[in-house]
Amino acid sequence: MWRDLGAPGPHTALVTARANGELVGALHLAPHPNGGSTAAVVVHPDHRESGVATRLIDVAVAATADGGGGHLVLWAFGADARADAFAASVGFAPERELWQMRVSLPLTERAQWPPGIDVRPFEPRQDEGAWLEVNNRAFAHDPDQGAWTEADLRRREAEPWFDAEGFLLATSPDGLAGFCWTKVHPAAPPHEPEPLGEIYVIGVDPSHQGAGLGRALVVAGLASLHERGTPTGMLFVDAANTQAVGLYEALGFEVARVDCAFGRDV
Repeated sequence: MWRDLGAPGPHTALVTARANGELVGALHLAPHPNGGSTAAVVVHPDHRESGVATRLIDVAVAATADGGGGHLVLWAFGADARADAFAASVGFAPERELWQMRVSLPLTERAQWPPGIDVRPFEPRQDEGAWLEVNNRAFAHDPDQGAWTEADLRRREAEPWFDAEGFLLATSPDGLAGFCWTKVHPAAPPHEPEPLGEIYVIGVDPSHQGAGLGRALVVAGLASLHERGTPTGMLFVDAANTQAVGLYEALGFEVARVDCAFGRDV
């Protein structure tokens, strides 16, 4: 028996699939900032060859069409050849790879700051405006990170994981030059038996790029994470960003997981 619980509307929605009362799959569907929708599908391992994923994708396509159409992006987390084959079978083409990279802590390297740079923690209710300006300039061509609003930032500040001490700001005489925002994930056995430290967002104002500030911020962020009890550092990076990937590899990061985005027009 197939049953949907809830139906996607114009906003974020969760659609579940059940067979004989058992939860066998779920679809998360959200509007994309540039139009269309973004979807992620999870299917119970025992039901991966039963058509559940295809039915959930059909729901995502129909909901996107009902919302006026546009581009539908399907994310596959921990993607492999099977994910590629499935995406192709339902009409999606590969568009983007996001790598999760990890490194053991502590690093032996210490942060080397360019002349005139001071570093301090983020101060809530004071630094939001300056941070948004630098973030949106640094990620002007990034559809996910480059159009943050104050409401987006405030929502993160209200999260239980938010720690201003781990949100490092690099300042210069002319203002905010860059930042490294970190996040500690509690241990989650058996998959993550120890706390994991994430570089959540890192950015350098375009006027300060090329002076070594990015590398210093990565090193300082990882040091902050290690000081808060995390033996491993982690971050996500677009595989097409070869400059950033090269920096992370030079610091000892290795690819731990590959997430793929596939797309089609609806």
